[in-house]
Amino acid sequence: MSTLMKIVRDPATAEDLAHDAYIRVCRAVEVSPIDQVEAFLHQTARNLALDHERRRRVRARFEPESVAQDAIEQVPSDSPSVEAVVIERERLRLFEQVFETLPERARRVWVLAHLEGWSYAQIAAHLGIARNTAYNDVKLVMMRCHDALMSLDRD
Repeated sequence: MSTLMKIVRDPATAEDLAHDAYIRVCRAVEVSPIDQVEAFLHQTARNLALDHERRRRVRARFEPESVAQDAIEQVPSDSPSVEAVVIERERLRLFEQVFETLPERARRVWVLAHLEGWSYAQIAAHLGIARNTAYNDVKLVMMRCHDALMSLDRD
């Protein structure tokens, strides 16, 4: 552990590296016997520490050590806004309503095509309908959903 502390100069990092080295040595011993396990552990830990420091130095050249709090606050959130969530919930509710009004076969065909990833030929064979019928059922579902979405946008 003292060797690691000399290299990384951080107790938490040294502890993590010592743990990683121990795990690697345990895995290596399972694969084949090691004559001098202690020396192997020491060298593994040292190599991990040197690799860690090398990566830290490379990162330090490209990443600033500290970032001002106002710079962090300027980073936009990738979470949707409350308004966007409400709009999407409304759209989903509308799609569910439209979906419930469709004929059963059209719903089954759409689920098989869009959720299960089946081809129209597979759906046709499975349901005992023509391939074009499967295509037209999906087209019907898509048209009804599109019309519902357009009515929502007009309101």
